[in-house]
Amino acid sequence: MKSVILTLAPVLVSATIFGQGVFSNTTQTALEKVIQDYPSRYQHIKGDLIAQALQSSRYRSTVQLPGAMSGTIILTSGTNHAGWVCTVLQTARFEEAKGKFAAIYGQLSNSLITVGDQQKVILSGQYETPVEDRKYTRVVFLLLPGVGDMKKLKVELILQQDGKEWKILLTVLDGDPQEDAQLAMTEN
Repeated sequence: MKSVILTLAPVLVSATIFGQGVFSNTTQTALEKVIQDYPSRYQHIKGDLIAQALQSSRYRSTVQLPGAMSGTIILTSGTNHAGWVCTVLQTARFEEAKGKFAAIYGQLSNSLITVGDQQKVILSGQYETPVEDRKYTRVVFLLLPGVGDMKKLKVELILQQDGKEWKILLTVLDGDPQEDAQLAMTEN
């Protein structure tokens, strides 16, 4: 019995680690590039200018999640906030959106992200199951431990109804939560 337990222990530990998302995947790798460029206000991943208003500018992002529809960087001059918003999916089918939302959460939850000076942080967020009647579901991931500028940085996974369509957004935002919500909503 003891030898069976000792034989199965490494398998169980490996399954637990991979089940929690503590490994590299393409979603996590793309997000890591975005987070690493946050201190420079996304200068290294900023593409062409899309639109400019009085106090904000929208740019195409050169980093997107695999299969995503669009990626945008939004810079505001008045508040000096910077945000990255990625439209991952847009569909009329709630069940499809719910499944993709859960899959992305699984890829990001407890992921290790390397930030400046090879320091590692963990993405930590509490899953909330989307319900069609609710029209809006959000998971906020914090970067733990939060140090320096990374303290105010949040990664948000959002499922929202927009007319008859369901959208999944992944955002990397700093600053005030009210301003962040408005920033994410102005992505489109």
